[in-house]
Amino acid sequence: MNKIFTCNQPVINIYRKPDIKSEVISQILYGEKFYAKNKIKNFLQGYSVHDRYQGYAKFNFFTIFNKNKTHKIKSKEAFLYFKPNTKSKTSKKLLFNSKITLTQQQGKFIKEDKYWIQKKDIEQIKNSFNFLKNYKHFLHTKYLWGGNSVKGIDCSGLVQELMKSANLRCPRDSKDQQKFFKKKVSIHNIQKGDLLFWKGHVAIAISKTKLIHAFGPKKKVLIMPILKTINTIKENSDLKLLSIKRP
Repeated sequence: MNKIFTCNQPVINIYRKPDIKSEVISQILYGEKFYAKNKIKNFLQGYSVHDRYQGYAKFNFFTIFNKNKTHKIKSKEAFLYFKPNTKSKTSKKLLFNSKITLTQQQGKFIKEDKYWIQKKDIEQIKNSFNFLKNYKHFLHTKYLWGGNSVKGIDCSGLVQELMKSANLRCPRDSKDQQKFFKKKVSIHNIQKGDLLFWKGHVAIAISKTKLIHAFGPKKKVLIMPILKTINTIKENSDLKLLSIKRP
């Protein structure tokens, strides 16, 4: 097959096997690209173009890729409208980091495919080093293994989505993220944006004393003191902090 497709749903699952009862290992958002190597029954076998994460996704949730997306959703959620006015709001939404292309503009609205979106909810895709600008979008988001959206996310997915919001590449899993980022720092020199790694877990420093993470035991994304987190994980899971890396 060897074709590139585009996700046409707000968020879809990538499965370990071509079966919806299989483990969800990742997700991709509206407008993101999926490279398909094979079609097995009603599943595409391939990987997300962003991170080359291999898996299976439902075929009917994609359209053939025809144009690179130029803008993305910057709000936590963005409503879709039938017409370029607020009275025509639908129940449909696109989620933070979804990719779109402006096909038409009218007043305070832009058109993506057959729907309209308010301009205040979008921004141009461009590189930035401030990947923590929108971390509050994820506060209290439920913990979801394999999740990559504001509807549900896991610890490494949170890191990846925040990096993605600044157009920065980042692997999907925490063990690969730890290898990918090379610069090590000590706990005494930690600063905003540094990544803290344990076996099977990662958190992001938002200051010298606090971090944000999708914390499985609490089943949500939350902010915690750095030292308290290190002690809590050590006491409850007997896991030591492995390293701190600076992107």
